[in-house]
Amino acid sequence: MSGVGGVTVVGQPNDGWERLGVSAGHAGAAGGGGGAGDLLHSGGPWRRAAGGADQLVTLLGPVKGDLEAAHQGLIAGAGALSALAELSAVRASWERRIEEARAECGSLAGKLRAVARGQSQTNEAVKSDFDRVKTPNVSGAR
Repeated sequence: MSGVGGVTVVGQPNDGWERLGVSAGHAGAAGGGGGAGDLLHSGGPWRRAAGGADQLVTLLGPVKGDLEAAHQGLIAGAGALSALAELSAVRASWERRIEEARAECGSLAGKLRAVARGQSQTNEAVKSDFDRVKTPNVSGAR
């Protein structure tokens, strides 16, 4: 987040920024620049974070199978070692953690996208409200 000339920017350039507050043309600043209190933000960071969470779900997908394959090879080589019971408990614990992480990442991705949608809907409602406000003609022309 950064401030530039009275405008607070959230997101990255070319990220589909939306302006909250009075539009540049109504801000009263010379040259049509934004006035104090304007906020530019983007849903891009939310969508990128959701994509990252989706990637984690995908990347964690084959881990359980890989763990199972490695465990099978270990059992074949271990024979009747007493540590096999502990090894099975550790494996089961890791399998639960992997599945919980996948579920959490999947849930998070949806929530992040919902934030971006919600912001966009709110922005449209605020813009619509501002557009309905009649502003007096201060230039003296009638």
